[in-house]
Amino acid sequence: MAMKIRLARGGSKKRPFYRIVAADSRMPRDGRYIEKLGTYAPLLPKDSEDRVKMNMERVQYWLDQGAQPTDRIERMLEAAGVRPKKERANLKKGTPGKKAQERVQEKADKAAAAAEAAAAPAEEAAAE
Repeated sequence: MAMKIRLARGGSKKRPFYRIVAADSRMPRDGRYIEKLGTYAPLLPKDSEDRVKMNMERVQYWLDQGAQPTDRIERMLEAAGVRPKKERANLKKGTPGKKAQERVQEKADKAAAAAEAAAAPAEEAAAE
């Protein structure tokens, strides 16, 4: 049985509240789970102690049993100091698209042409 430590959504519309649960990976997101491990309230300020609450003993137990945390839970565990920090790189996310790169290139070409045009009359005046 593939176990996951993941978020199960609760709360009303536009007011999210999540339970951190250990669940069979085949179950629906808000469906049946085996054990509630904590809560996550994203509407609270980031420095609030009540934003993320986890029973670390039970989380560690499930990790030892082979449960795989989801990406969001992995980040919460890294912040809590339970897991070592991973190096993450989304290399394509920060690079501009093809059209934007073309616009930047055109702008650079125009600036270079303008600089050459401004330098040429100044050189002629210095030669006289």
